Amino acid sequence: MSRRACILGEPEGWHARRLAAALEQRGLATTVTRWRELAATVSTGPAGFEPPALAESDVIVVRGMPGTSPPEARLEEVIFRMDVLGRLAAAGVPVVNPPRALEIAIDKFLTSARLAAAGLPVPRTQVVQDPGSVRRAWEALGGDCVAKPLFGSRGRGLVRLESADAGSGLLPATGGVTYLQEFVPHLGWDARVFVVGDRLFAMRRRAAAGEWRTNLAVGGRAERFDLPQGWGDLARRAVAAVEASIGGVDILPATDGRVLVLEVNAVPGWRGLETVTGPEVGRAVADHVVGLAKA
Repeated sequence: MSRRACILGEPEGWHARRLAAALEQRGLATTVTRWRELAATVSTGPAGFEPPALAESDVIVVRGMPGTSPPEARLEEVIFRMDVLGRLAAAGVPVVNPPRALEIAIDKFLTSARLAAAGLPVPRTQVVQDPGSVRRAWEALGGDCVAKPLFGSRGRGLVRLESADAGSGLLPATGGVTYLQEFVPHLGWDARVFVVGDRLFAMRRRAAAGEWRTNLAVGGRAERFDLPQGWGDLARRAVAAVEASIGGVDILPATDGRVLVLEVNAVPGWRGLETVTGPEVGRAVADHVVGLAKA
């Protein structure tokens, strides 16, 4: 009987299609399942999951984060979907990345706390919940900071606060929780380090003219990059801190000499990365998944 893989993501997505093809070539019969198709049955008998491809898989690959509904429904979506993955993992189905890693990495506060606890250098951060605290946090962070959605990626929703009044409208938009980090002056670029097991791939992301964000999704440019000494170790430690085996780590060299770990993405994309490294990244991901599949 052939081994099977299930990818959780959009069937027409670039990453899902490429990864499915690579896994098929390596002998894993692969299906792609949308998050909204997940269902579960609770009874005194065996646990039931839909679609059947989930429980029948020798490995499940998460290729996209859950939570696509309006904000008021998103929390329930994320909790249920992580619960399903947790039950499958407890039943012995390998999940890449594990549900606990996804829960940590999707939450910027918990990620930052984990990184700091592991002794990694992170920007000064405060998370507050009322207007007065926003102003006090802004002052404590040097009168120039960045507000980020607690759940978010690709540079979306980031707001630089260069004055106290700039934060006055944040609370309604963030549901009462405001995540603030010191603004770190930099040279117009950061590094994305892609960790796949023991392997490392990297690119420099250069910000567009007039833009302080370096994300490719907001106009950043990918460039070839050789990691300076020690940066690979920072990336590996960051991925381990969130309990993942695959991760995208953002490292920022500041103009004051600090080298900071900004965040860890537990469902990292590699499409932009492959424009400067070639197809070896996708191959490494597929090999890693095959290695984790049940024998």
